[in-house]
Amino acid sequence: MPSFHNGAVEIAYLDEGEGDPIVLVHGFASTKNVNWVYPTWVSELKKNGRRVIALDNRGHGDSQKLYDPEDYHIGTMAGDVSALMDHLNLERADIMGYSLGSRMTALLALHQPQRLRSAIFGGIGIGLIEGGGPGENVAKSLEADSLDDVTDPALDDQGGSRRDRRARADRGRHRRRNRGLGTCA
Repeated sequence: MPSFHNGAVEIAYLDEGEGDPIVLVHGFASTKNVNWVYPTWVSELKKNGRRVIALDNRGHGDSQKLYDPEDYHIGTMAGDVSALMDHLNLERADIMGYSLGSRMTALLALHQPQRLRSAIFGGIGIGLIEGGGPGENVAKSLEADSLDDVTDPALDDQGGSRRDRRARADRGRHRRRNRGLGTCA
């Protein structure tokens, strides 16, 4: 799997096919394989004459795991996409993001519009448009020791069920056990 460094951080990526480039940016707690390879996005885009580039966001998949929350600011993560484009000598590309990847894509569109031929946003939720959203509260629920510790009413307002809260608490226990502060395998 190819990789490059953005500063000291190693970022894994794939680069397949020929044609107009499209950069695929996955969501939180996912990987390039889970979001883009396994559901056949990569193969379908290549069949349709596209050069497909997908990265594992820092702390995810085959990219370097970091243990300081300061390394995961959205602007820093969006900078990894821009740095990958620089590494591959891409002036512009279509960029398609999902969830967190859409937020990163939106930030690039806002601050570096000349780098995007188009932006495709999937799974963004209304929070990206209206502002707000669970943000930090979701992160705290991921670190909860117990389901009883997850009491954020914003999760209920957004349809969060007790089952969703249980899953977040379970992931939080697993993450703490593996000392992967904010990282995803």
